[in-house]
Amino acid sequence: MSRALLLIGGNMGDRSNLLADACILIETKIGRIIKYSSVYETDPWGFSSDLPFLNQVVIVDSALSPNEILGEIHKIEAQLGRERFSTGYEARTMDIDILFYDDLMVNESDLVIPHPRLHERRFTLLPLAEIAGDYIHPVLNERLDVLAEECSDTSKVVLIEKTEIR
Repeated sequence: MSRALLLIGGNMGDRSNLLADACILIETKIGRIIKYSSVYETDPWGFSSDLPFLNQVVIVDSALSPNEILGEIHKIEAQLGRERFSTGYEARTMDIDILFYDDLMVNESDLVIPHPRLHERRFTLLPLAEIAGDYIHPVLNERLDVLAEECSDTSKVVLIEKTEIR
């Protein structure tokens, strides 16, 4: 069994219900969620939109390989109404990123683990640090809580729903 840390979020539609639906589908198709971060409302990152995101990090125990997880993620995103109009950043109902998969490092054309920009994004680092702050980034060799403290991103990230960490 391997451990994957996933970022889920979206800024279109019923964002709260879409997060809940994503968690149900992750548990059905990828593996058991063992920890949930709180939910954060965040500014879009990398593009302009008037619609803020809701984001959450989950830790999943999975028997799937990273590429199998990626395939299931694409199916879940599509099932939750995501339409891909470009290769750039855009508004979406659901986006799921693989942040980490154990301590594995993957560098393929369609999959890079650890996520290559997670250390630049407060909307990723704050929920990560909440539930896995002592985890050491296998490339940067730094704790996630330290990366969160040192992040230069100034975009708005607001705790909106405190989750009892389990």
